Amino acid sequence: MCGIVGLFLKTPALRPELGLHFSRMLACLSSRGPDSAGIAVYRDPAPRGVLKFTLQHPEPTFDWGALTGALAAIGPAPELSVASTHAVVRTAAGEAAVRGLLADRFPDLTIMSVGMSIEIMKEVGSPESVIARFGVPGMAGSHAIGHTRMATESAVTTQGSHPFSTGLDLCLVHNGSLSNHSRLRAQLRREGLEFKTDNDSEVAAAYLTSRLGRGDTLTQALEHALVDLDGFYTFAVGTEKGFAVLRDPIACKPAIMAETHDYVAMASEYRALAVLPGIEDARIWEPEPAIVYSWERAS
Repeated sequence: MCGIVGLFLKTPALRPELGLHFSRMLACLSSRGPDSAGIAVYRDPAPRGVLKFTLQHPEPTFDWGALTGALAAIGPAPELSVASTHAVVRTAAGEAAVRGLLADRFPDLTIMSVGMSIEIMKEVGSPESVIARFGVPGMAGSHAIGHTRMATESAVTTQGSHPFSTGLDLCLVHNGSLSNHSRLRAQLRREGLEFKTDNDSEVAAAYLTSRLGRGDTLTQALEHALVDLDGFYTFAVGTEKGFAVLRDPIACKPAIMAETHDYVAMASEYRALAVLPGIEDARIWEPEPAIVYSWERAS
């Protein structure tokens, strides 16, 4: 089951409305995945030399001040914004130094994402509750990807929820199942990639991270995925400036897309597109099997 949505704004004037429109899309697919939900939103890029870490702690009462104090001891004073169990930290301390500090002193914190623009927020609960919990309707940004989960093969946990991020500003949501994820996980671990869950979608994200690290474009990485990933899937993928959709060669998992002068959107069902402005004038189509659809913004 599960539901996935993506919204990529081509018109900068619409960016203040990203969260509003995206929230409506995600809520429409609540019946496809009431167990947990998550979003990856690209917004508020960090200045050069600074990275954004989205962190999660299982306790809403966690003392985030202790973290900022520790980070200030290894670099310039960080910026912190907290939303429920998550916080976005901007720091110039360096990725390796931050990861080392978290592992040594804050092992209960989970890194949801790292990058210039990406922020990932996900939790157990209905999509509507997750949207409200993190204030998604008020978020401005350039693009967002989301997932509503109906867990059929693994436990309902925050970490097992989508999206998954395994590289700077990269995220993936997935509807389907991979049959060769165990072999791929072992191969990717030998390359130095780490995994937090047994979810096959995390393997797909890590595979793309590996390909991008070899110099592939996002389109090229997804074309290689058609050869190396066995199973049935619809992927929606985000990067700092890009958005892409791919269905496997059989394409048994649903997907529908819409494009106007202002945006590109995709969803598991048309009802999640019907809430968008100007949808009556959009080009609407079902993505073809084994074809990569991708867009990239200039700035």
